[in-house]
Amino acid sequence: MTSHALELVPDAAGQEAVRRDWQALRDAGLPSQLDHPGATNLPHLTVVSAPELPDAALDVARARLGSLLPVRARAAGLLLLGGQRLTLARAVDLDDDVVRRVLAVRVQVPDRRHVGWLPHVTLARRLDRSDAQRALDVLGHEDVVLDLTVLRHWNPDRGTATRVAGI
Repeated sequence: MTSHALELVPDAAGQEAVRRDWQALRDAGLPSQLDHPGATNLPHLTVVSAPELPDAALDVARARLGSLLPVRARAAGLLLLGGQRLTLARAVDLDDDVVRRVLAVRVQVPDRRHVGWLPHVTLARRLDRSDAQRALDVLGHEDVVLDLTVLRHWNPDRGTATRVAGI
């Protein structure tokens, strides 16, 4: 089952920076989020995902996160998550106040998919473990600055992404 999600989306410059990583992976013949065919596939930072999002979570997100936007973040180190097949992502550094506000939203969602929060932007899924070093070499080590400007709700039941807050 696909989960609903609240996502922080970067501005056009931030999206382009992440898409450059996606393109570099594709150009190297590696899995990339560019391979995801969905029209709503944008670089983003997931705040919370669950089978459904209660109205209270949307209200808290609008009040606690929407009032902060835009938020400057730094996508720094690379993460490898998973088992035999990996998810490759950029770790995202955020101000402590933003993290506290995200956690205030997450506690409103009792059926959230993951305990705790590891802020990241996904670059590739289903990366074979044997290709991990090559993927890291392709991406290099340069930090990427992201200005997160929109909070959106991904609704898989409708196939829509709706702006909750932001410019």
